[in-house]
Amino acid sequence: METTTFLDLDCIRLKNDALELLVTQSAGPRIIYLSRPGGDNLLAELPGVTLDCPDADPLTLWGGHRLWHAPELRRRTYLPDNQPLTVTEIDHGLEVVQPIEPQTGIQKSLRIRLTDQAATVIIDHTLTNHGMWPVELAPWAITQLKPGGTAILPQFTANADADGLLPNRRVALWPYTDIRSPHIEWGNRYIFIHANMTADALKIGFPNPDGWLAYHIDNVLFVKQAAYHPDADYLDFGSSSECYCRTEFIELETLGPRTTLGLGQSVTHRETWQLHVGVSFEPSEDAAQALAERLGLVVL
Repeated sequence: METTTFLDLDCIRLKNDALELLVTQSAGPRIIYLSRPGGDNLLAELPGVTLDCPDADPLTLWGGHRLWHAPELRRRTYLPDNQPLTVTEIDHGLEVVQPIEPQTGIQKSLRIRLTDQAATVIIDHTLTNHGMWPVELAPWAITQLKPGGTAILPQFTANADADGLLPNRRVALWPYTDIRSPHIEWGNRYIFIHANMTADALKIGFPNPDGWLAYHIDNVLFVKQAAYHPDADYLDFGSSSECYCRTEFIELETLGPRTTLGLGQSVTHRETWQLHVGVSFEPSEDAAQALAERLGLVVL
């Protein structure tokens, strides 16, 4: 395993002919660097951004990709993760395991694998309950990307019943979200979030049977996919996908179903990432649909 330092963190480099990742070793776990060969880091770099956690040190976001467990509660969600990780080399990648959170009994781990020489990353996010009682939670995979681009959020449009009389979609809005924000472009098939905010923040969530989210910046398209389980119970008004945006970054988020972890039990949530380079895109529903069809983005 090749080691290096980035943002003053000890990291391990994973790369193939199509992309390069840096995975933290001295804190996290985080993936804090993602680029194509010769390209810039697509992930936000936030070593100075922190969140206050009651009765604990602040959490440093660092930027990049992380694993949380929902629902979002300041006292347990914002626990600092500044301890060294256990790192194990696996086929085509590595596994990083965080020490058990003493306040929750939950242990987070990531298994990160590259597939051959393609611009594809498979990430298994696992939460394990080492506590003293069952815990209700959902795995929550969050990718912070640098601002300046546009997020593409697919929406469900099929009828919910044969006659098309029943509602067929939901959108969750957080209290700080201005529904009139110029940074949200509402469409019937796609919602676009323009990551050029200069103040405030916004967040929306939704059930996502299509199973994918995308972010376009500098002629690069980042796509993340996660399976959607139509009969499962999702938190945040049924949201399996969410997008949070503020001045310094934009987040693409996927969640697994709500689950109750008994003692010693684990739950795993898989994301698949892809990078597509040389992609021109001007936000419109027709352009997004054509792009999705060309890339074969379908429900997993």
